[in-house]
Amino acid sequence: MIGSIIIYVAIAVVLILLFSAINILKEYERGVIFLLGRFWKVKGPGLIIVVPIVQQMVRVQLRTVVMEVAAQDVISRDNVSVRVNAVIYFRVVDPEKAIIQVEDFYEATTQLAQTTLRSVLGQHELDQMLAEREMLNASIQAILDRATDAWGIKVTAVEIKRVDLNDSMIRAIGRQAEAERERRAKVIHAEGELQAAAKLQEAATILSQQPQAIQLRYLQTLIDIAGEKSSTIVFPLPINLLESLTAKLQQ
Repeated sequence: MIGSIIIYVAIAVVLILLFSAINILKEYERGVIFLLGRFWKVKGPGLIIVVPIVQQMVRVQLRTVVMEVAAQDVISRDNVSVRVNAVIYFRVVDPEKAIIQVEDFYEATTQLAQTTLRSVLGQHELDQMLAEREMLNASIQAILDRATDAWGIKVTAVEIKRVDLNDSMIRAIGRQAEAERERRAKVIHAEGELQAAAKLQEAATILSQQPQAIQLRYLQTLIDIAGEKSSTIVFPLPINLLESLTAKLQQ
């Protein structure tokens, strides 16, 4: 009886070890195999046999990870306090380095992304944060990619999601935008006045060369005034017009 029990127990142990030795890795997974504590090889995907006790396997996913960086307090180069959050896209390209070179590659990448975000944005002014996001995204991505290369991580993209300002800064930006619009309006008005003055000067030069043209223009103005609904019209009589009429009468 005791012998039968021992046999059954041995068979059960063998079956358990056999089932535990069988591992199936998906297409996007790899297994980092350690043999007696030393790195052996990277296996997968498909059916993987791992000898219990002697070998250990750590699963690593190769799919792109979407990681949101928590909002960070940043002081810009022009001393403006803002809160900025971002999204980082990265993936494991070397499972061996991702497991051996760093304790937790996900946490390490998260912390590095937060410090890099504050460092890079702190070197730029607020206007650049708001208007040049593509340049800032590329700069942060390049820095993270170089830093995580030793961990077998590839940072493929960085996107700044929001740049939040406090209420006082929003009001200040509104006043600045309004002042800029007023400045542009005054410049446009001044340019119009300058162009009108130039045209009037040109017209005066032409009329001064032809006295008859001045008289015709005067008569045309009288016709325009007479066409208006007015009971009384007072207008000056140019001396040069009288001189021309006097000259004709004397003839």
